[in-house]
Amino acid sequence: METLLKKSFKTLVNAFFAGIFIGIAGTVYLSVPNPVAGAVLFGFGLMTILCYEFKLFTGAIGYLVNQKKDEAGSYLLTLFLIWCGNFAGTYAVGSAVRHSRSFAAIGARVTAVCAAKTSDGITSLLILSFFCGILMYVAVETYRRRELDAIFRFFAVFLCVSIFILSGFEHCVADMFYFSAADAWSGKTLALTMWMTFGNALGGFLLPLGDKIRR
Repeated sequence: METLLKKSFKTLVNAFFAGIFIGIAGTVYLSVPNPVAGAVLFGFGLMTILCYEFKLFTGAIGYLVNQKKDEAGSYLLTLFLIWCGNFAGTYAVGSAVRHSRSFAAIGARVTAVCAAKTSDGITSLLILSFFCGILMYVAVETYRRRELDAIFRFFAVFLCVSIFILSGFEHCVADMFYFSAADAWSGKTLALTMWMTFGNALGGFLLPLGDKIRR
């Protein structure tokens, strides 16, 4: 029991830090007028998470497919803890930024970003989060392949992040930050975040399931 508690606490801490860096990435994205520059800079968040081995839900969900039956339950608990830790980290950054001078520069933009999400249809949000899930799995899996050139692995991370940002795809953890920074949490935004979490999960499953079929 003690080992499980320590492991769970470690997972939560690593997920909390991942949420912090997604929050920082979201802040710089909102602060940069040029959308391409903002998209590239957002990649700092995922790059830091991978380098320091923090826990990000969208980077971990795809690997549920590869878990053995007797390990799936434990991994599902890990995913739940990661999601909660990510939420806490992004909420902390979003709340802090909202009470800082930086909010004067990003306040109008983050409010508009949240309004676009809450006014969108559930089918659209599912599609956009599905494609984001695919890209996040590609980014993480490519980074993990040590046989590849290091420069290519780093480039793949920034490329995948830039593509999902510029395409308007939905990342549930990034959205946790946006809703927190805009102080937009409600029953509706929580439900939408869970819906986009589901979409990210479906997208994350696509390639590992495809690998199983191809084998």
